Amino acid sequence: MKVLIIEDHQELARNIHDFLAKEGYICELSGNLETAREKLGLFQYDCILLDIGLPDGNGIHLLDLIRTEHKQSNVLIISARNALDDKIVGLDNGADDYLTKPFHLAELHARIRAVYRRKNLGGTHIVEFNEINLNTDTFEARIGNTTLDTTRKEFDLLLYFLVNKNRVLSRQSIAAHLWGDYTDNLANFDFVYQHVKNLRRKIANAGGTDYISTVYGLGYKFTMHKHTAETKNLDEAH
Repeated sequence: MKVLIIEDHQELARNIHDFLAKEGYICELSGNLETAREKLGLFQYDCILLDIGLPDGNGIHLLDLIRTEHKQSNVLIISARNALDDKIVGLDNGADDYLTKPFHLAELHARIRAVYRRKNLGGTHIVEFNEINLNTDTFEARIGNTTLDTTRKEFDLLLYFLVNKNRVLSRQSIAAHLWGDYTDNLANFDFVYQHVKNLRRKIANAGGTDYISTVYGLGYKFTMHKHTAETKNLDEAH
């Protein structure tokens, strides 16, 4: 999961970043509205942690932008303000949850996961598609009764494909989702091809169907049907 932390308190922001990074999240930091707008204009995020009290304005003002440009992003407000009116305004303007400072990082993590399950996974930690079964709590992937020996990146890649079925995902968007926004400046994304190839091989070895097809010149798409031999040849060539 890719998270944008919009928080001006540097120590808290770094603590959140380090805690979530240890849990396998890709985290980006922003300490004010201006840099947050820049990042939101360039990148997509699964979850946005939004502080209300920022040095150059009220974080609530970002919600319109987030909901217009990042409709699929989960927004969790973190704020020192405990007034009921602030919570109501935040939730009415599109926030998915509200957490008042101070808080335990474990609780923040639980809130992030709960919001993600509710909004993206139908409220469950189990993601299923035909013979594929993913457990987002244990990070276990199964093909039928066979457990896949996936790395964390491969698990996250498969989950990203499943959540975005029938949508074309560019190599750049996959790279940014799994490795962070710094990949935007890379000259090529051949490492994405290698991860997709490894994932396909492991699924095939476990007797699963290869639903991942290459959209030539664009990226990849997880489809409802097995891709053709012609598409597989294109994949090997590129």
